[in-house]
Amino acid sequence: MDNENINEEEESEVIELIDDDGKIIKFKLLDVTEYKGEKYTLLLAAEPSDEIADDEVVIFRLNEKEETLEPIEDEKLLEEVFEFYQNEADEAEEN
Repeated sequence: MDNENINEEEESEVIELIDDDGKIIKFKLLDVTEYKGEKYTLLLAAEPSDEIADDEVVIFRLNEKEETLEPIEDEKLLEEVFEFYQNEADEAEEN
């Protein structure tokens, strides 16, 4: 019975995004984190893809007002958000 709940939970966290070519790419929601007053989603590929590695984390800015995910072009910001998330995750594991 527990396995059914886990599977349902995992399926509900799949997000479908459309790339520039109009192709649907499915992601699993890893987490949402807040950094410098902005919210960011951390996503993992839900199925194999030529463009995204299985263990690659894709980060989007969460626009809650418009309920959209916005791509981030700034590589430095992407690195900062990912490092911030890793530090938060490490602290949570320690507690």
